[in-house]
Amino acid sequence: MKLYYSPGACSLAPHIALQEIGVPYTTAKVDLLRHKLADGTDYYTISPKGYVPMLELPGGERLTEAAVILQYIADRKPGELAPAFGTLERYRLMEWLNFIATEVHKQFGPLWYPTTHETTKEAQRTKLASRFEYLAKTLGAQPYLTGDTFGIADAYLFTILNWAPMLKVDHSPFPALGQFQARVAARPAVHRVLVAEGLVKETATA
Repeated sequence: MKLYYSPGACSLAPHIALQEIGVPYTTAKVDLLRHKLADGTDYYTISPKGYVPMLELPGGERLTEAAVILQYIADRKPGELAPAFGTLERYRLMEWLNFIATEVHKQFGPLWYPTTHETTKEAQRTKLASRFEYLAKTLGAQPYLTGDTFGIADAYLFTILNWAPMLKVDHSPFPALGQFQARVAARPAVHRVLVAEGLVKETATA
């Protein structure tokens, strides 16, 4: 498998999932400002959507959308990062993936653009705070979103919450979220990916 990624983007989540399950994979870094690969290839010729993540499968097929790619990766080793498909537990996981995609990830969107009016940005931060409150109720009672075991929904949430400092989104009123971020960052596989993407230094201790 080959993961097309950009450091720190939402592609970080499937990158973490690949490292966690230990399957062979390669990566291709995408410059999202120029939509180019390192060799100059126009990324739009590979992925018409133009964004990451994209996962190229062994047979050459390609998947996009983080929540879909995460499930595909998890299903390479059923039961490790996601419950078996068709179980209620799997649907609970999918419920979290959808919530993160639409109520957290999507709400960060306008904050990335310098053209977004500050009033709109503040409205988005307020909206995110209500989502954080909901998340904190769960993460204050258990270490991960679906219970005691780390899974793909946690990789996704960790990735999105990592954007908070640079976008001036404050989740400090919800200590459970900061504790969750630290807990996930301390996982050896997560640390290896953070180093590989240049988000932390090699000398940091996982």
